[in-house]
Amino acid sequence: MSKRETYERKTEELLNPIAQENHVEIYDVEYVKEGNEWFLRAYIDKEGGVDIDDCVAVSRSLSDRLDDEDFIDEAYTLEVSSPGLGRALKKDRHFEKSLGEEVEIKIYKPIDGQKEFSGILKEYDADTVTIEIEGQTKVFAKADVAVVRLALDF
Repeated sequence: MSKRETYERKTEELLNPIAQENHVEIYDVEYVKEGNEWFLRAYIDKEGGVDIDDCVAVSRSLSDRLDDEDFIDEAYTLEVSSPGLGRALKKDRHFEKSLGEEVEIKIYKPIDGQKEFSGILKEYDADTVTIEIEGQTKVFAKADVAVVRLALDF
């Protein structure tokens, strides 16, 4: 397991009871480097969406627990936020919850000159994502997919 994966897993373990106390669910945890800085991001959600008070409460509690445990070697910035409306689908639970929803898929290499597709999420498994586009079924290998996001409806 990489250092990044270890940090994310340990953070999620610390976050579980905090999320329960605050009546939110953990959407995702990521540890990423952007430029020269490291960020530890916790995305939380709840029915009806989270607000700033939810984020502040979770951030304060998580920050205290991270200080107590002190398992991350590098300096980092902690961020707690909503995953947003156009949230990325990364984990099986994200895909399961989004079946029947409109999604946008971006792929690494173009298919017939196109790298972005939009349709209804019909199926997923360990290797593929299937969407329906205007009555046609399109199957993408997960290895070819850069990102799957919920489509924004405006």
